[in-house]
Amino acid sequence: MITKNKFVTVSYEMRSEQDGAVLEAARVDQPMGFICGQGQTMEYFEMNLLDKKEGDAFEFKIPMANAYGERNEEMVVDLPKDIFKDIDADDLIIGNTLPMMDSMGRRLQGCIVAIVEEEVKIDFNHPMAGKDLFFKGDVLGVRDATDEELEALNSKCGGGCGGCSSDGDCGSGGCGSHGDGGCGSDDGGCGCSH
Repeated sequence: MITKNKFVTVSYEMRSEQDGAVLEAARVDQPMGFICGQGQTMEYFEMNLLDKKEGDAFEFKIPMANAYGERNEEMVVDLPKDIFKDIDADDLIIGNTLPMMDSMGRRLQGCIVAIVEEEVKIDFNHPMAGKDLFFKGDVLGVRDATDEELEALNSKCGGGCGGCSSDGDCGSGGCGSHGDGGCGSDDGGCGCSH
């Protein structure tokens, strides 16, 4: 049964509308794994899985307020173009997401929405902000987390489904929806928590 400190593996599809297009998926051959109660996934995702067992199916909605919140237009900012001088021209294109850091040293992901002569407009809202999320999937496994897995939670990376690479970024193993909001992508997919 899923409770705190259980290592859980799930397959699922996430949609922004009940019957809409799949936004993120963890397939059976590349499931999402996490330790329950350790902040590796959205709190309300875990809450909806509590007390489920291996083999159980699930289907639930997480309202935007309990997911990634509403869009905040104050998080769309114009930045001087010269701060992007070290960015390859192929990466400085509308629609591309760039890893950035604020003045407090927090990592952010910003999506380029416009480029003009002296400024680049960046949207720091999470890509899923303003959306109710619908999940449908299956619990593939539930077991006690090992001491090593619990110890690893104290490392630099939040874990998520892909773990960490040597530079502290979220790894590419896991969900299987890489590049589409999944674990290995740069847009804060299913559990990378930094």
